Amino acid sequence: MTHSESRLPGRPDERAASRRQSPEPGGCADPLVGLLLVVAEVALGALLALWLGLRGLARSRGAAEGKVSAPPPADPGTDWTPIVALVVLTLLVACVAVGLLRSGWYWSGGMQVVVAVALGVTVLASAVQGSGREAPEPAPTWNSPPCRSGGGNAECARSGG
Repeated sequence: MTHSESRLPGRPDERAASRRQSPEPGGCADPLVGLLLVVAEVALGALLALWLGLRGLARSRGAAEGKVSAPPPADPGTDWTPIVALVVLTLLVACVAVGLLRSGWYWSGGMQVVVAVALGVTVLASAVQGSGREAPEPAPTWNSPPCRSGGGNAECARSGG
């Protein structure tokens, strides 16, 4: 075996040397891209908050003016739309974080992980707060008006007054 045959391409020492020569996937742009993504997510979150606020305003105005197409339910419960919107945003950020980390963009991916964890905590807090609300007490209903005749007749005895 000659010396030239011992240095086949693909040997570990040559692969390591080629890795050292190639630049890092993110390089200097990695933190900048991470910061840009965080700013874009803040803007997306602000648009989401604006949409949810306008949606709530339109719902309350429509109910006050009587423009609701169907009668409102007796117990409206919790409006889960804001929580679902936050879950979708959180999943989007988490998927971007996984993609960046797998590509070698560690700063950007790390920033996305921090944002995804913060959004996840916000979602959990909102869900716990929303599900912990109790339904409002129903207004009392009267079968008959109170008795005004002094309570001496049979009508007053039946009405409980």
